[in-house]
Amino acid sequence: MIILSGIQSSGRLHLGNYYGAIRQFLEFQDEEVALYFIANLHALNSVRDGKQMRELTQDVAMSYLALGLDPARAILFRQSDVPEHAELFWILGSVVPLADLMNAHSYKDKVARGQSADFGLFAYPILMAADILIYNSHVVPVGQDQRQHLELARDWASKFNRVYVPGYRPDDPEGLRGGTPGVLRLPEARILESTAVVPGTDGQKMSKSYDNTIELFGSDKAVKKAIMGITTDSTPVEEPKPVAGSALYGLLKLMAPAADFAEIDRRWRAGGEGYGVFKKELLDLFHATFDAARARHDELSKDPGAVERVLQDGAQRARSLAAEQMARVRRAVGV
Repeated sequence: MIILSGIQSSGRLHLGNYYGAIRQFLEFQDEEVALYFIANLHALNSVRDGKQMRELTQDVAMSYLALGLDPARAILFRQSDVPEHAELFWILGSVVPLADLMNAHSYKDKVARGQSADFGLFAYPILMAADILIYNSHVVPVGQDQRQHLELARDWASKFNRVYVPGYRPDDPEGLRGGTPGVLRLPEARILESTAVVPGTDGQKMSKSYDNTIELFGSDKAVKKAIMGITTDSTPVEEPKPVAGSALYGLLKLMAPAADFAEIDRRWRAGGEGYGVFKKELLDLFHATFDAARARHDELSKDPGAVERVLQDGAQRARSLAAEQMARVRRAVGV
């Protein structure tokens, strides 16, 4: 079993990254092969400063390690250190219908929000597909918002196989019923529905793009400011608080142990306490959950050489897998 996922180095990691993805990654480290990459090529769509890119990439690596990723059990590496990603991106792109890219939800949403409609943003799903397919991945943990991109990766892998693999049958992609196995495996999504979308401080999905995050490794002051600034309505203190659409309620439900949340939920619905009380409880939950990792992050920041050695070793291990798959692709297309 090969499991793979990545995260962009376009900003500091936040609660949405952890509960939407990284917490799952840590649980998957005992899979046969677990690869986690820092998607710094994708991040070029939003980070246009070389020094900042290097710093953010290093910070993401430290954050993974601080949160418990074990490089002895999983492969952690920079996307840019494995050039096969970019090579497969180009070859795969030669069979991708333009309409698929034009209709991608993420592209249309980001352009509508004012992001520049550059080629990198437009072709983002192809590079994401190449990231997945270059390792013959079986399973890809993704957020709900990335489901379409994984479906596109499956569609394009199937089209590539139909074009370049004689005897390939879409109804028998692994060749288990007499067909020829595809060169590109069709990956499966693994989505944890209960935490697929983490609410941000403004009630939208938590995202660096929306500037509504609670950073995992921000200063104590910055974390407190973000949590105490969570948007709430004007319900009087004595009244029951509404549940639907409440970012604060959603984050409490996400972070509190089930037994503790049952009591929080009772008090929330009973009224008699202001939102400030619940925000302070969320702040306490944050520190109880992440202070050990925050201390580890501080330690790693003092030894960047050790972090770099982890990334270099991970790149070497990842590239050995990618090279095998790339050789099969090259043979298939004749280059």
